[in-house]
Amino acid sequence: MTALSEKPTAVSRRRRWKSKDAQEARMAWALISPTALIVFGLVLFPAFFSIWISFRDVTLGNLNDVFNAPFVGWDNYRAVFNDFAFKWQGWGSWGAAVTSVVYTFTATILTLVTGLIASLVLNRPFRGRGMARAIFLFPYVAPIVSVAFVWRWLLDPRPSGVLNDVLMGMGIIDLPQAFLSTRGVALVLVIIFEAWRYFPFAMLMILARLQAIDKTMYEAAKVDGANTLQQFWNVTLPELRYVLGAIFLLRLMWTFNKFDDIFLLTGGGFGTNVLPVLTYQFSFKQFNFGRGAATAMILLAILLAFMVFYVGVVMRNIDEE
Repeated sequence: MTALSEKPTAVSRRRRWKSKDAQEARMAWALISPTALIVFGLVLFPAFFSIWISFRDVTLGNLNDVFNAPFVGWDNYRAVFNDFAFKWQGWGSWGAAVTSVVYTFTATILTLVTGLIASLVLNRPFRGRGMARAIFLFPYVAPIVSVAFVWRWLLDPRPSGVLNDVLMGMGIIDLPQAFLSTRGVALVLVIIFEAWRYFPFAMLMILARLQAIDKTMYEAAKVDGANTLQQFWNVTLPELRYVLGAIFLLRLMWTFNKFDDIFLLTGGGFGTNVLPVLTYQFSFKQFNFGRGAATAMILLAILLAFMVFYVGVVMRNIDEE
């Protein structure tokens, strides 16, 4: 009876293996396997490996034997929190943590506002609108290295710098100023640079939503006597709330992780040191990879905390409205 009972089981297994559903499942796994391997190799494994390194004493001396690096527990995290470059030192020196928050939120809000204004302008018909849209996209599509060095040339501290030359020619300043080397001014300038470079992203998404708004809503508002500002406040903004929320969350995550913009403009000096730059300094200037990984994990924790709050509270309130 055992042989008779096993034979139907084997036959049913072969039928299931050759069935159409099983073939489609195998085809699906075959198609997603390359992507899954790439994601695991380039995203998941480095992420978990960084968590592992953050609890180890990994330096240039034992980098060739990193898997046997000594376990130090939370020492790397304590060292980061106690480092003068990370923590609050007073109003004259914010530290990388506070600077990251100020830089990220200010730049994101300014990017969103600039993109909204640009999209409202470009949504109206006028001669040369297509050319204007193409020009507005230039900051976003241009290579970061080229635009960063153009800004450094514009803000050059020598008299040959464009901004210094213009201001001295107008009699506003008597001597050339080192804008990117002045604490406070440098942070404002990198925030403006961030908003200028990435407002086209917000502009494109907002413009696409503006063109999808039903025109009869504006006609009804005009019939009710609403002026342009009232139409914007009561018709346009409510229709844009979801896309504005999505843009804000995306840009905030990307800005919080931004390294190249600030590094190319100021190198993280003069009050512009943020957590991604501090991670680079710990890892590739001090060659303390454990401390650099701990800084990256702190950055991740702050970002995740905001995302949970934003999605769970802010977006939920928008949905309820």
